[in-house]
Amino acid sequence: MSNYVVFARKYRPDSFETLVGQDNIAQTLKNSIVRGKLAHAYLFCGPRGVGKTSTARIFAKAINCEHPSAEMEPCGECESCRSFQEGRSYCIHELDAASNNGVEDIKALMDQVQIPPQVGKYSVYIIDEVHMLSQAAFNAFLKTLEEPPAHAIFILATTEKHKIIPTILSRCQTYDFNRISVSGIVHNLRDIAQKEGITVDDESLHIIAQKADGAMRDALSIFDQTVAFCGTDIHYADVMRNLNVLDYEYSFKLVDSFISGDYASAMLIFDEVLAKGFNAQHFISALSSHVRDLIVSRTAGLDVLLDTPDSLKIRYKTQAESCSLGFLYDVLSIATQCEAGYKAAVNQRLHIEFALMKMAFLLKAPAGQAAAKAPAVAAPVVAPAQAPAASAAPKAPVAVPAAPAAPAASVAPVAAPAAPAAAPAPSAPVQEAAPQAPAAPAADAAPAPSERPKRRGRAGASLSLGALMSDEPKETVAQREAEVGAVASVSDEDIRASWPRLAALYSEKPRLANAIATAKLEIEETPEYKEVTFVVMNEAQKVWIEQNLLRSIEEQFRKMMNSSSLRLAVKAAQYVEQKVVYTQAEKAREMMENHPEMKDFVKDLGLDLK
Repeated sequence: MSNYVVFARKYRPDSFETLVGQDNIAQTLKNSIVRGKLAHAYLFCGPRGVGKTSTARIFAKAINCEHPSAEMEPCGECESCRSFQEGRSYCIHELDAASNNGVEDIKALMDQVQIPPQVGKYSVYIIDEVHMLSQAAFNAFLKTLEEPPAHAIFILATTEKHKIIPTILSRCQTYDFNRISVSGIVHNLRDIAQKEGITVDDESLHIIAQKADGAMRDALSIFDQTVAFCGTDIHYADVMRNLNVLDYEYSFKLVDSFISGDYASAMLIFDEVLAKGFNAQHFISALSSHVRDLIVSRTAGLDVLLDTPDSLKIRYKTQAESCSLGFLYDVLSIATQCEAGYKAAVNQRLHIEFALMKMAFLLKAPAGQAAAKAPAVAAPVVAPAQAPAASAAPKAPVAVPAAPAAPAASVAPVAAPAAPAAAPAPSAPVQEAAPQAPAAPAADAAPAPSERPKRRGRAGASLSLGALMSDEPKETVAQREAEVGAVASVSDEDIRASWPRLAALYSEKPRLANAIATAKLEIEETPEYKEVTFVVMNEAQKVWIEQNLLRSIEEQFRKMMNSSSLRLAVKAAQYVEQKVVYTQAEKAREMMENHPEMKDFVKDLGLDLK
């Protein structure tokens, strides 16, 4: 049978010097021994695997050591130290409160406390997982903990300080143990690797330290597992495969795809991660952490916040300099929102893919918006430019009879512009042709003021709220809205018939679509516009729609109805509370209120309605 001892036990701290990450606590305990100011009860609390029980054992050995060093380290050679190491000490006792948590166990401990130590000065009682004691056991322990014999010292250890009753806490000196830093774990693992003859790179040690989450015992167990898988020559790829940790290479590739605007590559990377069995939520969490590290790398003075090996810090620095801080902030915002809403999403994969697409479009958004706006501005300008040229052709023949002697070559350039002034009689054809050029440039002063379309004047005088919020020039928006149509072109029947189509446009938002589809419509017409008010179920729906989606719904409805003179409003339904009559006395009172003669009848007979 093998005598192999796992690293977590083999390299468990046995002196204050080998204790990792708790220097302030170790120094305080050593000073208390030097000055002879030992408390009768200590409470060590903190996360698992950070050295609480190990510190209690080292402290107990140092108290009873016959030949401590100048730094108050136990010598390990005296009778007290050797008896404890061999498990036969009569002055250092350990009790597991998880399995000995009853009143009888505490009473047996109190009887044992009365016996003085045979070797050393103190009897030290280490009670591990003390929060597991029952309420009755705590109460039975109070008196002894408050006034123990002079030779007794209690050291209580727990991972859940909040479960200990206040009367116990007030009787102890409390020491809060911290999680061990990544650099502290890496340094300790490197020393162990040198002692064991193991070759390992810094990136592998950092991965093990990060997965341990501040617990040295967990780090030693993971390192032991990695050695069993890889042997004495450990490489980063083998560690990632053994521990099933998401490689940071995926995060670097994702950010590169976001910078280049390649959303297809980002979605393929996400699919590859899922194919390897990783959790989708862990994927988006790893991306958030990666972007956070990029922001830290880009900001001067924050290098201490980056727990990565030096080789990886260079990569972070290089990628962070290839993009702006605002871009990284937007990516982190989208990632955190995606992570927060992941569990509530119906289609969780689509939820993350949509977030990846938004990240990829961040740097392309301005160019895309400009391209989208360009046709909208150009269309009204090009079309009117051709309209006068087309309308000039039919005017030329009208002017020819008025000047038969004119040469044919001079008719086209002279008669066309002179036709409106020379022939005032055919005013009706001129008025019919005027609407064909509603967007004529301002420089063209040929049409008379009375010939300008009235609909264009009204649209230019007052713009809708959607037009005011638009990024386009007001003249362009007013011109486009003027071309849509007037109030009279949309009837109430058309509005009610088209309303279900509006609800169908929001099918991806079932709650909103249902609220629109089931809403009651109230239509009010004014000289300037028609206001359509849809009634939702409650005030909460009304406020949410008003604050977030009302303007968008109005714009969609205007486009659907081809009219800019429609306005949408929303209000909550008013419910009248109906009084329900239950008891006989309430029924009698209601009858008396509805029938006055019944009230006189009750009064005459002296009836009691209670």
